[in-house]
This record gives sequence, C-alpha cells and structure tokens, in this order.
Amino acid sequence: IQVTFSAVLIHLSHCTFAWSLPKVMRDGMSAAAHPQSQVDFLKGEVHRKHPGVTNMKTLRMPEELQTAARSIIHSAQVTRLTERTRDLTNFLWSRKRPVEDATLRKKAMSLEKEEVNVLHVADVDEQVLEERIRKKVFSELRRTTYRWTPLKYDEELGLVYMAARLAGGYAAVRRAINEIKKRDPSFAPQSLLDFGSGLGTVVWASHSCWGDTLKEMVCVDSSGPMNILAERLLKGDEERGEPHIKQVYFRQFLPVSPKVQFDLVAAAFTLSELPGVKEREEAVLTLWRKTSSYLVLVENGTKDGHQILMEARDTLLKKQDKTLHDTRTASVFAPCPHDLMCPKLAVEPITPCNFQQLYQPLPLPRQTEKFSYLILSRTEPTEAETEGVAWARVIAPVQRRTRHVHCRLCCPDGQLQHLVVTARNHGRDIYRCARSSNWGDQLPIIQKVDDDIETDSETHS
Repeated sequence: IQVTFSAVLIHLSHCTFAWSLPKVMRDGMSAAAHPQSQVDFLKGEVHRKHPGVTNMKTLRMPEELQTAARSIIHSAQVTRLTERTRDLTNFLWSRKRPVEDATLRKKAMSLEKEEVNVLHVADVDEQVLEERIRKKVFSELRRTTYRWTPLKYDEELGLVYMAARLAGGYAAVRRAINEIKKRDPSFAPQSLLDFGSGLGTVVWASHSCWGDTLKEMVCVDSSGPMNILAERLLKGDEERGEPHIKQVYFRQFLPVSPKVQFDLVAAAFTLSELPGVKEREEAVLTLWRKTSSYLVLVENGTKDGHQILMEARDTLLKKQDKTLHDTRTASVFAPCPHDLMCPKLAVEPITPCNFQQLYQPLPLPRQTEKFSYLILSRTEPTEAETEGVAWARVIAPVQRRTRHVHCRLCCPDGQLQHLVVTARNHGRDIYRCARSSNWGDQLPIIQKVDDDIETDSETHS
C-alpha cells in the first residue's frame, strides 16, 4: 500500500509539473507525442486563422458603392420595386440551362414511340394518325420542357436587378477572389477583364483586394443601359463626378486581338446567360486565352449553376484549344483540391457543390448568398501544395461535437470523405483547426487514420 501510494504521489507531482510549465513548452510536449510534425502547416498562425481559412465575416459593400446605389434607387422611384426585386431574385435562382437541340430531339422521339403505341388504331387514316401524334408530342414537350429565354436589360430592369443582386453578387465575387489573395499573397494583378460585367461588382471586389496595383480594368457587357448604370455607380451618381475607381473602361465586345492577356479574368453569373453548350464552350476558351494568371467563374449555387461550371472545367482541362498563344496548361486552383472529375457528379442524386457567404444588403438585415465558383490558374503550385501537406475542401457545415468534429471533405485524391477528427488520432493542431474551420475552408490532412475515414455518399445541397 505504501509503494502504491508513493507511485500515485510521484505521478501527481509529474502532472502538476507539466501543467505548471509555460504554454509554449506544454505545446512542445504535445507535439512530441505525435512523431509527425503538425505545426509546420500553421506557418506561425493561430488555429482559428490557419492557412486554409478562406471564409469571411459578414461582408458589406464599399461605402461609396452603397451610397451611390441608394441615391440611384431613390431618384429613379421605380414602381413596385420591392415586389419586382423579389420576383427577379426568385426567377434568377430558379433559372435553368437551355435545353439542347439534341436532348429535345431524343425526348421527342421517345414521346412519339409512346404515343404510337397508345393511339395506333387500324381503321384510322395514317396521315390523320401522324398529325394526331405530332400534336400530342408537341403538347407534351411544351408542358414538360423548360423554356429558356434571354434577359434583355433596359434601364428600368437594370435598376431592379441592382436592387436585387448588387450586394449578393458582390459578396460571392469578393469571397471567391479572397481565396487568391489568401493563398497567393505575392499575386499583384495590374490588369482585369470582366466578361458580362453587369453592374461592375467584379471591379469593386477586385479593387477591395488589389486597389494599389490594378492599373487597367476592362468591363465587357452587351447591354448598353447596364454599362451606363455601372458607370453611374463608379461616379457616385454624379454625372460630372470623378469615378471612385479610375482606369475602368466599358466595352460591349471582347478585345479583338487574341494575344492581349489580363492578369485576372472573371465572369460572374454570365455563362448561365448564354444560349447553349457551344456558346459557353467558345466563351470559356476565349476567356482562358486572355488569362495570364487566374480565371474566376462564379454562378448561382444551384444544380444547374454548378454543372455549368463543371462543363467549363472539363473544357479547359480536357479539350485541346486549336488557337494557342500561351502554352501553359490550366490547373484547378479552387475550390477543388484536384484536377479529377467532380465526385459529386458521380453520386445519385446529384447535388451541387456550393458555398455560402453572409452579406449586408442595401435596406435589409444580413442575408446569405449561396454560390458556386471555379478558379483556374496558369501559375505554379502554391508552397503548401509542394511541401507535402494535403489540403481538402470542407464541402458542408462542420459539425462540432464533444471531443470530436465531423468534417465532410472533397479530398486531393478526388474522393468525398467523412472525416471524424479527434485530438487523439489526428493531433491537437489538426483537431483545433477542424473545430475552427467552416464550410468552404480548406483543412490540412497530415495523418490519415483509416478507422476515422469513410467514403461519404451523403452530400450537402
């Protein structure tokens, strides 16, 4: 009994000694318990600001942009603005891709076969039968096929669009390009091309990140009234005022020369406004030719928005461009941690890969913008990608539980995984990083414990 009691006293004295040490020394002891280093990837940052954090707090538009937008809306006095804003927001969110001709023909042939079996009667004239089947097929196609129509923005619809989408569009773009600024701090773009520029949100968001270096910003939009509205926003709604952001040029067509490149090229909520796959493919290839560093694509966080981006991804990664002026190949910078097929497209039912950003709209309490994005790069891999640390993307809300964290991830091997992170199995640093991470952040995977990783067929929509 005396021996046992002495052993307990010695054990307690050791514990007391360890916790009386300074925190830095205790952390060193903790790291030593895990032979594989887990502190290098932090790069001196605290866990809640680890290098994989790309989420941003509630975003507010620049004060100059808010003031100009309020002034324009107030002076315009658009009738039923609140109601029309709500209707346009719902319409844009529910907007689908145009149905391709080949898909329509295939569907028509299938319906025709069904109707032949139903309507075929021996004593009915063949020509009458064909006409009856044709009418039935067309009626069914009209009833079941999404009718896509292009949007034509005149001055009034542009104002409604500004009230509906200015703040949310800015938040989505700002969150997407924040990833470049965070992961590639040496990137200092001097030129910007915004295709389908609309209200100029890409210019405002880019200026917020790189206002000191941007020298030339070209906005391309086929709508003349929208270009005028974007210019009014830059001038603070003062006709003769100086634009808040200088060196911004508005065009209705892309620059002619295929050799002209821009450091940063963007298209936000634009590809979904093109009438078909062929037009989207041509636009993406053209934009890539004009990209010297990063191409940023943003769409609604819907199933169709995500699949439009996956089309663009496949076009640039898999198809050979016949017009090559820059031979550097494309690689996915974000959000995918790999260049393989999107694993969400292989799981039924297919759900979109999307993310959220809180933002402060013009007249209302904060709201959430749900969006999908894709960033492709011509640059070399980042330092983290070459130093042996694998970063996975968190693709659903993180579930924090007692002493463990559930993270659903898209991993560098192209698989979806459900990772249960614990301090015991993964180390204190990764565990604390996981607890501090949110949907959309990257999480470092250094130790892989098979017992805690399982292929995850559950996806978050």
